[in-house]
Amino acid sequence: MSMRELRRPHRLHSGDTVALVAPAGPVPEDLLDAGLEQLRSWGLHARVGKHVRDRHPRLDYLAGTDADRAADLQDAWCDPDVAAVFCVRGGYGSMRILDHLDWTEMAAAGPKIFAGSSDITALHDAFATQLGLVTLFAPMLATKAFVADEAAREHLRRTLFQPESVTILTRSSAGALVRGRARGITYGGNLSIVAGSLGASDAPTPPERGIAMLEDVTEDPYRLDRFVTQLLRAGWFDHAAGIALGSWTDCGPLEDVHAVMSDLLGSLGVPIMWELGFGHCTAQRTIPLGVAAELDTDAQRLSILQPALL
Repeated sequence: MSMRELRRPHRLHSGDTVALVAPAGPVPEDLLDAGLEQLRSWGLHARVGKHVRDRHPRLDYLAGTDADRAADLQDAWCDPDVAAVFCVRGGYGSMRILDHLDWTEMAAAGPKIFAGSSDITALHDAFATQLGLVTLFAPMLATKAFVADEAAREHLRRTLFQPESVTILTRSSAGALVRGRARGITYGGNLSIVAGSLGASDAPTPPERGIAMLEDVTEDPYRLDRFVTQLLRAGWFDHAAGIALGSWTDCGPLEDVHAVMSDLLGSLGVPIMWELGFGHCTAQRTIPLGVAAELDTDAQRLSILQPALL
């Protein structure tokens, strides 16, 4: 299914009920409890999925079985009292639950906020293609990126409650890899997960004019080269109007990552921003996927042309 500008869910208000789910890796209990306290301080009522604190009986990198993790997500999404669903951490496992979800039932539940990042990219893609919804590539509640990073937490809070206040996304370290200005629909997320989705029957087709958003963590430069080359050969960038690159934490020397991206992407003839401040980094910015945006390398910013939420 071709991605396009998607439907925007409604913003949150004090008193709303939100649900917490763990579609991927196991959840640190102390960070989960701290994240819950933060949500309550925002005036939200939080419901924790039945299996969020589970561990898979054999695979210790998963939070519970595939069926149980999927059931938590589906139950939360289909609950009419829930205004937003937050993924509490990434790791690995979101791709494993895609075939356990009843997308027809979830579509009937109507639009609401879905937020998470990293491995949750697999679900962002599915929510775009199956439900036609804008989603938030955002810090996750049972991680230090939310609990211990006030700037990241505040940017997410403002996106959820006052989305018109965070339509300009930038960072002091941002710069131009290729100069220029472009408009398009934001798409993408975690590079290795995007590459891993290629070839699936329900893999999304990028928008006709898109702003490709990519970041990753703990991947050596040669592995980043492999993922980007795979996307290039699959035509994933063919209709990109611009590219926004986020953080590359623990991916080796940044100059080596810069060299890989410049070598592979620099000849595409589109503006490319470097280190825009989303992904696995301090003061992580919350990025809406599926919205119209303008990338301006001279101004060193990505401008969301309409607030992410209504």
